[in-house]
Amino acid sequence: MKKFIYLLFFFLGFAEGFSQNDSTKKVLDLEDIVISANKFELRKKETPNQIELISAKQIAFQNSPNTANLLEQTGNVFVQKSQAGGGSPVLRGFEASRVLLVMDGVRMNNAIFRAGHLQNVLRIDQSMLERAEVVFGPSSVIYGSDALGGVVHFRTKSPEFDVKNFRSYLRYSTAIGEKTGHVDFNIGKKRFAFLTSFTFSDFGDVVQGTNRLDAYPDFGKRPFYVERQGNADVSLTNSNVNKQVGSAYSQYDFLQKISFQQTDNIKHTLNFQFSNSSDVPRYDRLTELRNGLPRFAEWYYGPEKRLMVAYHLDLKNSLIYDRASITFAFQDIEESRVSRNFNNVNRKSQLEKVNLFSLNADFQKVIKEQTLTYGLEVVGNDVRSKAHFTNISTNEERKADTRYPDGKNTMNTWAIYVADQLKVANTLILHGGLRYAFTDLSAEFIEKSFFPFPFSQIQQKNSSLTGNVGLVYTPFAKTKLGLLGSSGFRSPNIDDLAKVFDSVPGSLIVPNPNIKPEYSYNGEWSLNQQIGNKIKFEGVYFVTSMKNAIVIDAFTLNGERTVLYNGQSSKVLAAQNKAKAFIYGWNLNLKADLSKQFLLSSALNYTKGSINDAANTPLDHIPPLFGRTAIKFQNKAIQVEVFSIYNGWKKLADYSPSGEDNLIYATKDGMPSWWTLNLRSDYQVNKNFTVQFACENILDKNYRNFASGISSPGRNFMITLRGGI
Repeated sequence: MKKFIYLLFFFLGFAEGFSQNDSTKKVLDLEDIVISANKFELRKKETPNQIELISAKQIAFQNSPNTANLLEQTGNVFVQKSQAGGGSPVLRGFEASRVLLVMDGVRMNNAIFRAGHLQNVLRIDQSMLERAEVVFGPSSVIYGSDALGGVVHFRTKSPEFDVKNFRSYLRYSTAIGEKTGHVDFNIGKKRFAFLTSFTFSDFGDVVQGTNRLDAYPDFGKRPFYVERQGNADVSLTNSNVNKQVGSAYSQYDFLQKISFQQTDNIKHTLNFQFSNSSDVPRYDRLTELRNGLPRFAEWYYGPEKRLMVAYHLDLKNSLIYDRASITFAFQDIEESRVSRNFNNVNRKSQLEKVNLFSLNADFQKVIKEQTLTYGLEVVGNDVRSKAHFTNISTNEERKADTRYPDGKNTMNTWAIYVADQLKVANTLILHGGLRYAFTDLSAEFIEKSFFPFPFSQIQQKNSSLTGNVGLVYTPFAKTKLGLLGSSGFRSPNIDDLAKVFDSVPGSLIVPNPNIKPEYSYNGEWSLNQQIGNKIKFEGVYFVTSMKNAIVIDAFTLNGERTVLYNGQSSKVLAAQNKAKAFIYGWNLNLKADLSKQFLLSSALNYTKGSINDAANTPLDHIPPLFGRTAIKFQNKAIQVEVFSIYNGWKKLADYSPSGEDNLIYATKDGMPSWWTLNLRSDYQVNKNFTVQFACENILDKNYRNFASGISSPGRNFMITLRGGI
């Protein structure tokens, strides 16, 4: 019944848009949208892939507090949150290490990207994005390992030649206590251009909505929090149970780009990015109880640092290529986890440092009706893991068990690819491609006194050949039919093979050196239809079969099924290859001009996944039905949008038994369905000054995304002042 209501909500907009009189204003034409799904510009009408493009103009109007919210606002990307300083995008039932993140052509995924939930997209400053592109489905031919669910490619703004400008904004939000300031400026000469940006955000404790479902009157309430008073931890009563104490954090981001146009055919760009956060409390863990008392007195991620230095070389017009892009990059990633049990003086600190070196060389050559794209990628990962206990009373330190092996850990990948686009006729385009990749991984265990693993080293060498074939048929000027078959792969990383982690209370994940690569085989069918100049409809149906799917399941360590960890008897789990898994689903998108000034848009997504066993065990990370519907008014100076975001039920029977779906943070029946009513506006006072106002969750509903450990903000007022010269 719920699905029927959501579908009715979606198609009511279609009927309304179709009934209006003709308008001179047009829905974006299919042929005019330009993207870069294959590393170079490509018209959307020419690709069989499902792609979501978020432009700089949309980013500014959406005015999201972070990049995870930006993706969620599309209505086509589901986002899980364990804490306010988190946000893990889910594409077609794949999450974390199975979704590839790319920044300015540089792979962000590294050797310790975990399979659970990630917050790395928050280390990206959405204020400086020129665009974000989401490519749904396996994209391993162009992008390599990890692109099983898809690719999220972020592109920052480029320095402009012969231009000088200055832009800034200030933003304040009530329910999340946000205070954000941003400034950027461009200085461009004839051949040199400089772009500098700085953003600082401070977020308070998130205040959740007060209007709960009658069946769950206490869901999400925060009745207590912990403070250290003297030499004891004290559980204090929270005077406002809707204030999620232990969710505040701050962050700053810096970007510097320098471009040099050597000739018309040669351009050099130096790209420097740095992001750093404060301590980020792991809110979900801080709400856990053990024997009626708080389980943890402290649990937070230490400052998360992301440094990227990249050199881009853009070339044109050679015998072997028309365009070429070569990128050398270095990334320095630091993350840490700090935890301490309630009334325990020993604080555990685990620190991970990852250095990444990468080379990407991509080339494109057009030969009559054929476009050939080819290239290579080399990526090197070096991982260092440390840990210690600190006695907070005496400051004495001693060794602790590390999250990853404490020796030398490396993961190196080499890959070559070729992709072809052939225009067979004016109405038919064929696509095909192949990629060969080789991965060499090594992990070394030195200290084994905490866990007597029956091995001291893990070594793996994996290779894979993946491909895709597709076609685009345009029988009419405003009709596009797409068919795509593709394969994807993910080579196990250090996190899969060698991690020690208590995923949920009473369970411990231990290393398993015998994991093999997982593969996916995808088929999808799409229809893009434009009706007149007013209505555009897109529909996609996809099926994905997984082989050697890596899932968390029961395991043994030295013949034992349970171990004592952090003072608690814990069931032994490990990542393992399970025979097969199957995922299918669909996506619907509608845009319609209701008049010259009113635009209706709607998106709806459904995904279903299970392991191919006798019980059809639900696969983890599969979101419920979700979507977004909006009506937008715009004229020369004003934009106003009223929109609703909604999620269907995730029933208890649909939860994965692995623990990754975080059932302990849901209700006894699963995660309830919800919808919110929201408003945002934008008034351009003059060419140099704009005021933005928004009221999110107008009805102050209490809700939580599936698999999340923190409730979403309640009624949230937001005001932003933007200026520039």
